[in-house]
Amino acid sequence: MIDDADTDSGRPTTAPAFVLAKLRRAIIAGELVPGQPLRQDALAERFGVSRVPLREAFKVLEGEGQVVYAPHRGYKVATLSLTDLLEVYRIREILEAEAVRVAIRRSGEDVVGKLRAAAQEVEAASASGDLLTMTEANRRFHFLMVAEARMPRLEKLIQVLWDATETYRFVYYGDEVNRHRVEDEHRRIIDAFASRDTDQVITLINEHRNHAVDALRTFLDVT
Repeated sequence: MIDDADTDSGRPTTAPAFVLAKLRRAIIAGELVPGQPLRQDALAERFGVSRVPLREAFKVLEGEGQVVYAPHRGYKVATLSLTDLLEVYRIREILEAEAVRVAIRRSGEDVVGKLRAAAQEVEAASASGDLLTMTEANRRFHFLMVAEARMPRLEKLIQVLWDATETYRFVYYGDEVNRHRVEDEHRRIIDAFASRDTDQVITLINEHRNHAVDALRTFLDVT
């Protein structure tokens, strides 16, 4: 059983935070698939918690659009349509462009080194076929740039949009060709960022995002 003081191995310090992290990872990794009902008794037993932290985690995920609630039926993993995906990515395009513009003006000299280190984590996970670790490392890579804008409200909005589509990013990485494309695109984004070429960074990130959309369009059309 998890208690509120548990800090073992960097684990979240509260039961709701622990459950929220576990549920997010399970959704991203496809262990809980879109449309799947979330059975509170089974999940409580799986995570070693009561139903109370589960309900709190469900509320957070519902607010992020990752799960949905139906009266008398309970929660289930959200299903994203192609229309939803295109809307989310269009909003991301607008917000992330603004984040990049500000980040390049405000960022310190150390950010390029951090970007290269994060990109190497992505590549190492890709090479080993560890898609969950690759997904998490990819998120760190992109949010290094967002964080450099030092606009916490904007960063939170972008985080919510990423949360809503993480499971589809995991699907995209299932194809080795896509993984290699991601690695190459990251390198070019870093070079443009290092040159402080704002327009080029935005263009490359837009292309990077659009390649994922094109691949996921095919996936969503057949699911």
